[in-house]
Amino acid sequence: MTTRYGREREDERSPGPAAEEADEVDEDDLVRTEDGELIDEESGLVVEEDNVDRGPEWRAFDATERDEKSRVGSPMTQTMHDKGLTTSIDWRNRDAGGSQLSAEKRSQVQRLRTWQERIRTQDAGERNLQLALSEVDRMSSAQGVPKSVREVASVIYRRALSEDLIRGRSIEAMATASLYAACRQEGIPRSLDDFVGVARVERREIARAYRYISGELSLELRPVDPAEHVPRFCSELDLSDDVVRRAKAIVEETTAQGLHAGKSPTGFAAAAIYLASMLSNDKRTQSEIADVADVTVVTVRNRYKEQMNALDVGDL
Repeated sequence: MTTRYGREREDERSPGPAAEEADEVDEDDLVRTEDGELIDEESGLVVEEDNVDRGPEWRAFDATERDEKSRVGSPMTQTMHDKGLTTSIDWRNRDAGGSQLSAEKRSQVQRLRTWQERIRTQDAGERNLQLALSEVDRMSSAQGVPKSVREVASVIYRRALSEDLIRGRSIEAMATASLYAACRQEGIPRSLDDFVGVARVERREIARAYRYISGELSLELRPVDPAEHVPRFCSELDLSDDVVRRAKAIVEETTAQGLHAGKSPTGFAAAAIYLASMLSNDKRTQSEIADVADVTVVTVRNRYKEQMNALDVGDL
């Protein structure tokens, strides 16, 4: 039986002198040492040896951090097919102390890795999801898409999979369409042509999958604002802030007149940048801007002429 100070009695009926001393200790004389032991300062009696710190190993400075942090391992994420809840076995053949495992242990760990991979994807749906989310992660990294957008893209694909929209269609095309829809939903300036360069399917197939997903899932996607592409294009062209300001003003004015209707947002933004660069004496050629925007020179020239005719450029 354990006393109220943590000492074990060998016999409940004969507690022994140590237990009797512990019962007679004055709590005001108890001191906690650096080793975590609780001792009587007067007699030196060790009242409590093992001290378990049950508090968190992190610090929280506000209520939000206290709610988010808990001792449950890695956070749950939608970007992994199992949401990151299963255990992963490290590829390095070392123990907790960093020492190399023996040949017998290495063989055993390798068998565990094999079975771990098998049980993580038990059916076709999980294998489908694993492949699709790996594609989303790969394309997101190539395009520099934020992690929050990857989460949204994963949720969109999961919804499509649960509603049986993937059957008979390319996994790569549906994954790319989900990522493009997530960028549209989160206001990240990426065009469909941006994903064609990193996707493993053709543009026509991606566009078809995107229209299908957005219609079936009733995604609320607002039209792309050409002004969202201006900062990224100007950054790649190393243009000044004055060009960015003028280009946004051009897009805003011409959009208010409805000139952008039916036009490619990237081409419209590229033409505005070309016009703004001329007005700011920081000119770039139509070919340079067309290459960055991934449109043709003819598109830049045509949109530029339309914007020139619609604006009083002296006021910009």
